[in-house]
Amino acid sequence: MAEQGLAGSASGLQQEGLGAAAGSDARRERAGDAKPDLLQEDDDSSSDYGSGDKPGTALGRSAPNGNVHFPDIFHTNNLLFYERFKAYQDFILADCKVSEVKEFTAEYLAKVLEPSGWQAVWRTKVFEVLVEVIDVEYSALKAVVQLSEPFLCELRDSTFTLECVQELLEMKEHKILLQELWVVYDESGEFDHTALAVEHVRFFYQCIWRTWDEEEDDDFDYFVRCVEPRLKLHYDILEHRVPSGLVANYQNYLSQCEELYSKFLHVRNRLSSSDLDSEVENVSMVEGLKLYEKIEHLKRKLKLIENPLLRYVCGYQKYSSLQAKGLRPTGAKITHVVSSTMVASMLQSLIRDKFCPQSCGEEQEIQFHNDPLAAVNACYEGDRVIICPGHYVVDGVVCIADSVELEGYGLPDDIVIEKRGKGDNFVDCTGGNIRISSLKFVQHDAVEGILNVHHGKTTLENCVLQCETAGVTVRTSAELLMKNSDLYGAKGPGVAIYPGSTCTLLGNGIHHCKEGILIKNFLGEHYDIPKITMVNNMIHNNEGCGVVMVRPTVPSDVKDASAETSKGNTQPIQSGNGTACVEGFRQELAPECLTDELELYEQAEISEQTESNYKIALELMVTSAKKIQLEKRRLSERGITQADDNLMSQEMFVSIVGNQFKWNGKGSFGTFLFCPDS
Repeated sequence: MAEQGLAGSASGLQQEGLGAAAGSDARRERAGDAKPDLLQEDDDSSSDYGSGDKPGTALGRSAPNGNVHFPDIFHTNNLLFYERFKAYQDFILADCKVSEVKEFTAEYLAKVLEPSGWQAVWRTKVFEVLVEVIDVEYSALKAVVQLSEPFLCELRDSTFTLECVQELLEMKEHKILLQELWVVYDESGEFDHTALAVEHVRFFYQCIWRTWDEEEDDDFDYFVRCVEPRLKLHYDILEHRVPSGLVANYQNYLSQCEELYSKFLHVRNRLSSSDLDSEVENVSMVEGLKLYEKIEHLKRKLKLIENPLLRYVCGYQKYSSLQAKGLRPTGAKITHVVSSTMVASMLQSLIRDKFCPQSCGEEQEIQFHNDPLAAVNACYEGDRVIICPGHYVVDGVVCIADSVELEGYGLPDDIVIEKRGKGDNFVDCTGGNIRISSLKFVQHDAVEGILNVHHGKTTLENCVLQCETAGVTVRTSAELLMKNSDLYGAKGPGVAIYPGSTCTLLGNGIHHCKEGILIKNFLGEHYDIPKITMVNNMIHNNEGCGVVMVRPTVPSDVKDASAETSKGNTQPIQSGNGTACVEGFRQELAPECLTDELELYEQAEISEQTESNYKIALELMVTSAKKIQLEKRRLSERGITQADDNLMSQEMFVSIVGNQFKWNGKGSFGTFLFCPDS
């Protein structure tokens, strides 16, 4: 985790002090009923802030950075998510409305914050100075301070002098915002709750509160509506669980919204102090309305990203719209060589193996990189990337939007590309014809898939994919050819096949995943049937099934294709030597003909592995036939009696041949049924 939490004793200390700070009105009863624990073993023990059974402070300390030797300060910025969540929900904000935030915070501070007698470091962008707190104005969330003795100050700007510090303090009437103070460490434990309270106020106004929140509707629970999702987003970003591109977008939207809101306030103040009948007033009103619309648009974008359910969708849209560069303006095609270090023997072998047979007397331009991500980003249409043996760590998404080739120079286990960061996809492919070979991709502690094919065709050959969450995803209208590769470790499906995609799996190992292969539902009205080829794959040791097909429950008025009988021309099902093959089936076959094939299946004496291949092939055929029935029914309801030619000409699949299924937790094949209306 990006930030380590305080020790359990610190958490208990926080709850002890916060329990005394619970709200006083009826809407604060939930906070008041919370019982302190950890430091208070007996129910009747004192709730005074310094009266815990254990003497001394329970908080850590840290030394400020800089040239001036300031005293150590309390280390409170490493609280865990649940510690901040509990503090804001149960003890500070409870179920207050947005207009009551400052009032609730002030009442909390009045109960836990020492009014005087403690020191703090006052930090700004241009200086740090040691001050002593002599009083607290709780309603204003400010402390009344004076410069400490001995006088300690560090200036970051040469134009800002010590006299300027004193003048600024006098201008502020010695009243400083609490969030600008860092409490000086005291080992007695007397000021622990003060340090935690100041930390909660600082974090809230730096990371949670927005200046435009006061404009929001006052009829909702502010904690549920704003605090909780923003707090979750903050920690998800800290733990790298949000794609970096989405984080950049969020920060950009936030900055734009703050800038526009500042302009909006200026226009609104100008309107309130001007002549309502003047021409300038009309212009200002139009300007204010435009600013308001822009602000609302940005606020909607921010709320989408703050919503954990919509966050993934936003990130996927970001990376699914990659723009291809096309051919290089000069028309040249460049070979990019990636190596952390290059020795003479390696260079000679590389030139002999990769360049001489292709040169044919023509000069080839070569560019050298020490980072695979930099090499891919430099590619144009038709370029090639050769990655030499080594262990490469990338921090970002490998986005391939042009038809390029990535190949490892050596064995996959010797050419490792490791992904750093939990939130991003690893490899995103949108190019027309991408080839990736002889590489090993490694994920650690990720939340996104290892490879996504969004558009075009991607060929993956002789690769090793060490997954963390989802494995390879083939999106609608995309094509994947995965050959002689090894995929393992996915907490979801090893390969996810979307409707309308083309997926060819030849001689791969798919193992130790949640599910081996997942075929998404394609029975929907706007879905196309995927084209699936599975030949000689070894699918084993998966937690669930080797292959799972997701589909909705079929309406009762649509008869199962396998229950109807009719004569027709069908191609025979081939079997022998432990394999089963179903090839060339077309959608123009009547669904009723499948019953004859079912009888052939039931009568055939085949091995267990062959039976698994038969079972998958049959289920695909039956489901495809059901799709035809459903589509005919939809067209009939619209008064169309002839089925769509495009639908009728689609292939069910190409072939299911020679695949082996071993030691899968729930068998070789399963169907996940769901109710579309649920």
